[in-house]
Amino acid sequence: MRTIIEPFRIKMTEALPITTRSEREVLLARAFNNVFLLDADHVTIDLLTDSGTGAMSDRQWAALMLGDESYAGSRSWRRFERTVREITGFKHIFPTHQGRAAERILAATRLKKGNVVPNNGHFDTTRANIEYVGAVATDLPSAEARDLHSEKRFKGNMDLARLEQLIEVEGAGNIPFCMLTVTNNTGGGQPVSMENVRSVKDILEKRNIPLIIDACRFAENAFFIKEREQGFADRSLLEIAREMFSFADGATMSAKKDGLANIGGFLACNNDSWADDFRNLLILTEGFPTYGGLAGR
Repeated sequence: MRTIIEPFRIKMTEALPITTRSEREVLLARAFNNVFLLDADHVTIDLLTDSGTGAMSDRQWAALMLGDESYAGSRSWRRFERTVREITGFKHIFPTHQGRAAERILAATRLKKGNVVPNNGHFDTTRANIEYVGAVATDLPSAEARDLHSEKRFKGNMDLARLEQLIEVEGAGNIPFCMLTVTNNTGGGQPVSMENVRSVKDILEKRNIPLIIDACRFAENAFFIKEREQGFADRSLLEIAREMFSFADGATMSAKKDGLANIGGFLACNNDSWADDFRNLLILTEGFPTYGGLAGR
């Protein structure tokens, strides 16, 4: 049965500003036509980003009152850690205030000048953090990604031939890790198939190159795999997500997207040595490893 109404009730409304055309013209001129410089109070319909903009559920609002603000080892952290591990299976999990903080820690601890990081499509903050330390962020989208009219189902895939060619040219030793962004936000939010994730991992594993998943839209990607990829129709989204993460050595995450939260993220890995480096820099720049710059609530 398919419902034709939204399956929830709205419990609260928030007033929106309504401006006139002349007012908007003045406001845009003052902001030099840069919407990032507008005050939110002057915007009626905000399409600037999908990051942290979702309404929270009644359960989330209620949970705010139960947040444990203990500096170390809070109940809130244990629940967070348990949930992330249940979905991803990673051994080491570090909370961060948002995804770009996880990317910065990853880049600062694993990269040096001249290194190359391949990706199906680097998100802008991912690229910025990689390039800030002097490394090179290289996009290797599939050929279908460039065709707006293509009906291919997984246009977010990485180009496997170009990945092998890049490794051959640069050398595996100059590629500290490879990334897959699921879904591929820079490529229009297009999904990545499980077959592509598996194939990327096979290529990297032969050269001993770790795979990192940029997981901010992992749940949407799992849904696309269930809907579009043969053999997954009867699998649960959790099972599909777990299989995706099983091919990875680590992940960065902005919880402001598929985490359906207004702020937050995490960095995760299985490597003990990496985890030590992540933990030390996290303490310096984010906070203690059980709160990572976030309030317990």
